[in-house]
Amino acid sequence: MATEPKKQTQRINEQIRVTPVRVINDDGEQLGIMSTDEAIKTARKNNLDLVEVAPTERPPVCRIMDFGKFKYQQKKRQHKGHAHQIKIKEIRVRPKTGEHDIEVKVSRAREFLQHKDKVVVTVTFRGRELAHISEGRRVLDQIVQKLEDVGKVEAPPSHSGKRMICTLAPK
Repeated sequence: MATEPKKQTQRINEQIRVTPVRVINDDGEQLGIMSTDEAIKTARKNNLDLVEVAPTERPPVCRIMDFGKFKYQQKKRQHKGHAHQIKIKEIRVRPKTGEHDIEVKVSRAREFLQHKDKVVVTVTFRGRELAHISEGRRVLDQIVQKLEDVGKVEAPPSHSGKRMICTLAPK
């Protein structure tokens, strides 16, 4: 089974069979309606290509341009649309988490925010820690305060069950 070559969207030079065509030069100025052969000669005189840009019009519209450069810019424009996919990263702490451990987690969260990812800070309570929710809130506020320069609070701290959650978004 032979594979067919990809269908080219624009016809160039000798591939344009319809005559006459409306011609636009490389500066965007209209040269008028002329035969296809004449238009190709005009394009070749300037070391450029004749490219069919509006094949459905009557007569078809062709532009004199550097086709290689045009394809390159089209491809470049297509790749520009791929933006950073925002991910959600989670930092987990407990009310009794040590000061140094919090510093390490804050530095990781700072990296995530600088890479344009969101960070969810979760404080988990176990057993009797549920009686000291204020301690968990203090830890959460401390982390949020240390990350104020790179992130902003997207969802304020909320307590549900055995967890307290706060979402930070990059500034």
